[in-house]
Amino acid sequence: MSCAMVSRLITEAPFVLASSSPRRRRILEGLDLEFTVEHPGVPEDALDGEAPDDHVTRLALAKATEVAERHKSGTVLGADTIVLLGGQILGKPADAADARRMLRTTRGRWHEVFSGVGLIRCSDGVSVTGYERTRVLMRDLTDADIDDYVAGGEPLDKAGSYAIQECGAAVVDRVEGCFYNVVGLPVALMCRMLEELAATRYRCDTRGPLEET
Repeated sequence: MSCAMVSRLITEAPFVLASSSPRRRRILEGLDLEFTVEHPGVPEDALDGEAPDDHVTRLALAKATEVAERHKSGTVLGADTIVLLGGQILGKPADAADARRMLRTTRGRWHEVFSGVGLIRCSDGVSVTGYERTRVLMRDLTDADIDDYVAGGEPLDKAGSYAIQECGAAVVDRVEGCFYNVVGLPVALMCRMLEELAATRYRCDTRGPLEET
């Protein structure tokens, strides 16, 4: 799909990224899209017993909703990404020591990356959500490898303590699924969801609220 084709999927401007992630911003810039960025103030705590796909889709929609409430028109994109190892979420490390701990835990092992995506059309409040799952195998890193990687500073603001699109490419052995999902925004899923949003049309019914046709 060409970048122009992606742009045509956005049927209601402006396009707003509800995220503080520079990696998501760079992905959209790489698609040559016109968009603005607004930071949502949504707590990212998991709910008790919440499945990973439910967690990321809930937060993605919450972020999009919070920003969409500031606009009368436009399309808002929210996203959330987590790293899951053995059923436990690996968030951003608290410090360098925590980053080293995470990387020693994940080395030589498979883990999963879940990204949720939420889209809202501001003019009528129509929303769609979805998620992507990717499996990642980390290299069996030595302690020296981990120390060198952490010393560069890259892992310190990344979920799971690595960035696959940067120097972290050297710590990953294999990826099964969407590469961009691991970066933080599954592009193919986003495009399918934009198509779904564009295909959803609403009409005004005098008997009550807007209804789908």
